[in-house]
Amino acid sequence: MANDIKKQSSVFTKEALRILENTLVMTKKVHTDYNSEFSQKVNGMKKGDTVSVRRPADFTVRTGATRSNQDVEEGSTTITMNSQIGVDVGFTSKEMTTDIDKSGVRDRVLKPAMIQLADYIDRQIMDLYKYVPTWQGTPGQTIDAFTDFAKGPQRMDELSVPTERCGVLSPADHWGLLGGQAALQASDKLVQDAYTMARLGNIGGVDTYSAQNVPTHTVGAHGGTPLVNGASQNDTYATAKDTSNFTSSLVTDGWTASATVLKAGDVFTIAGVYAVNPVSKAKLPFLRQFTVTSDVTADGSGNATLTVSPAMISSGAQATIDSTPADNAAITVMGAASTGYRQNMIFHKNAFAFVSAPMEMPASAYGGTRESYKGISLRLIPGYDHTNDIESWRFDVLFGTKAIDPRLACRLSGTA
Repeated sequence: MANDIKKQSSVFTKEALRILENTLVMTKKVHTDYNSEFSQKVNGMKKGDTVSVRRPADFTVRTGATRSNQDVEEGSTTITMNSQIGVDVGFTSKEMTTDIDKSGVRDRVLKPAMIQLADYIDRQIMDLYKYVPTWQGTPGQTIDAFTDFAKGPQRMDELSVPTERCGVLSPADHWGLLGGQAALQASDKLVQDAYTMARLGNIGGVDTYSAQNVPTHTVGAHGGTPLVNGASQNDTYATAKDTSNFTSSLVTDGWTASATVLKAGDVFTIAGVYAVNPVSKAKLPFLRQFTVTSDVTADGSGNATLTVSPAMISSGAQATIDSTPADNAAITVMGAASTGYRQNMIFHKNAFAFVSAPMEMPASAYGGTRESYKGISLRLIPGYDHTNDIESWRFDVLFGTKAIDPRLACRLSGTA
């Protein structure tokens, strides 16, 4: 009997995991190769719930024949599996006898349960937008033309982001762009798919999807006339490389006193501080965008210290800006105060990471099973309530997410 229960549980677990993986959108497109790290053992002991991820080293080109050694400086960050989620369902013996069959289980139980899990996991990945400093377009405008969409991959080209890219759009932006594609000559295969099947596919080298759980970011109050407070605020790669989100601190003033002036995820620019090409280090013709990684409240005099990403590094192999901010340089926040905007994104898979490992099976679990598929692990433990004659199924997923290099992503809005 125990073998029969375990066999049935394994069938349901495999089918549920297949539905879960198939339902995911964002999660399937990010880096998952760290999953194996959690199953390794050190001196026979489990490694724990956290692994360290190296940030790549960078170098500058020597000119001339004289040797000039460069230190290999690799930063690091960590990914922690700290999210356990699940869906729990139950059936009476009568339902199991008369109402539940193998085909019915899939459609009536497994599919709706896995849709809920997939939606939650995808939302955790999408919520990493707040660490992405690059935001193209005009907040509040719908993406309804290829020229709107193209601003994202164009900026990513300028910032030397690798070309294997994915995009996730809100339904409004998906259908707005779809209408623009369908208006083109219908002989093109992409246009035919857009017009007849509502499928965007690959646009400008970006594998593009729609997701209803694209988050909305509400901008902070950002009142006053914010300015940089103090010249030559700068970092070095050595000091920034091991911060959790590759951040620097920026001292500012001029905000509305005693207010939450910025929210985590707000994007701003500083007058006179330009971006540089990550490879050539050449100054680019646009200001460097920064994102605030935690909420900011100004004091009673309007002063505030911001934690911003990327780190402000003005020289060397890991430079992110062409020059340090000047004292009293103006700060411009993207978007209207206290207003919400959908956070469409285009990204290279290495911008974000998802990790999941098989959960331990409790010794007292009767007939439980666990399965792993394409970087996702799912555990099912059946149980029985003899008082109420109910058989219950407990589905669990243990996972973690991280923005490991958000410079490889771009938020995207339409244009006015």
